[in-house]
Amino acid sequence: MMVILWKIIHFTTITGFSFCFLNDVAPEDNPDIPAIAKYFSTKGRYEEVNPYLIEDILAVNRSILQPPSAQCREIHLTAIIRHGTRYPTTKNVKKMQKLYDLLKSLPPAKESWLRELQTQWTMWYTDDMDGRLVQKGVNDHKHLAVRLSKLFPSLISEEHLRGGRIKFITSSKHRCVNSTLSFKAGLTELWAIEDMEFDHTVNDALMRFFDQCTRFVQEVDNNPSAAPELDKFKQGPEMRRVQEKIADRLGVPYSLITADMAEAAFYLCAYELAIKTVNSPWCKFFHEVDAQVIEYSSDLKHFWKRGYGYDINSKSSCILFHDVFSRLDKAINENKSDQQVTEAVTIQVGHAETLLPLLTLLGFFKDNDALKSDNYAAQTERSFRTSLMLPYAANLVLALYDCGGGDLRLQPLLNEKPVSFPGLSTDQPASMPSYQEVRERYRELLQGCDFESECQLFKEPAGV
Repeated sequence: MMVILWKIIHFTTITGFSFCFLNDVAPEDNPDIPAIAKYFSTKGRYEEVNPYLIEDILAVNRSILQPPSAQCREIHLTAIIRHGTRYPTTKNVKKMQKLYDLLKSLPPAKESWLRELQTQWTMWYTDDMDGRLVQKGVNDHKHLAVRLSKLFPSLISEEHLRGGRIKFITSSKHRCVNSTLSFKAGLTELWAIEDMEFDHTVNDALMRFFDQCTRFVQEVDNNPSAAPELDKFKQGPEMRRVQEKIADRLGVPYSLITADMAEAAFYLCAYELAIKTVNSPWCKFFHEVDAQVIEYSSDLKHFWKRGYGYDINSKSSCILFHDVFSRLDKAINENKSDQQVTEAVTIQVGHAETLLPLLTLLGFFKDNDALKSDNYAAQTERSFRTSLMLPYAANLVLALYDCGGGDLRLQPLLNEKPVSFPGLSTDQPASMPSYQEVRERYRELLQGCDFESECQLFKEPAGV
């Protein structure tokens, strides 16, 4: 029923271009959405971060943009966006297959939901899917394009698109290229453009910088001992209890259920929701406390491999950091000279691994204490939560305003919500400080943070 309702709402809004202005409404009692959906980490739907979109996928609220005066005019926007919903990778499919094979080998279960998994659910995920974009991922970017065009109508406009003033840059991965094509399609369908096509640039140096940072690759990414806290947590009491609960439900010895199997069941629940909008029987293996444990395990991985765990994690994004600020500076210089800003909008599509190091470099979501294997209970209120930061189609938007008299303002939004630059004391509204203050806040990074020198391999690894 939920899917049908969604389709009716979607059809009405996309054809009639009506836009609702809604507050977040949490779907706590929606039987079509698992109660654990808000803990799916990087496998989570964008709708769990912005629940009002469940009712109207094109809902926007322009009142969140509050420039200090009516004279403020948008002059440039940069959006760094994660690809949309995708199939599991080959590596994850293999883990799921192992769990499914075990389930099928067991005697018929007594519980109806388990029996349903054994007799009615079939393992339809295949190795060759390997992280490719699904139809929901296409829609993620089409809808995001429409919503951003309504939030920033003077920038993401038909005139700017036709005039070549909206630039598209993407990672070479198929899911990112196809997300970029989908974003463009969202705009061309919105404005019924059929007489033109719009190019995009593939740039892995910007959007997959992590692959090209030798020091990061060797010291962290390909280093099996770089995340000991994750390894300890996976062998610790919290994760072990989750595994034991699954074993109890299946009636098998505890030794048969590994941490990988527990995660496979959890992400089967996540993928079935994200891809098919189904509240799958796989979700029945977990209560909220179990989901929180697996979410923390994922957060530990991202903290140590992409976030604050090692300095090189964030420094690997120096090239993207400088690229963003050079675009802002260029727009300001053109605007000062009374020229038309040649690049009104930059849409850059990459990965969770693109966004997280940049957010970390900028200082977002930094807790007082590092995430570790032995402080799970103390981290329940942590701000570093990938479920909220990095769902499919997660996006960091930087909107630049000219408020007259040399007053330039920069507003950051994460997943269409205003956020404040960390450690920046500013006047109201806090989410729209002066551009000069922002540059001063990141002065050391702007003067340094050289990708080439940071990514050279040193003899001594960088400390935590």
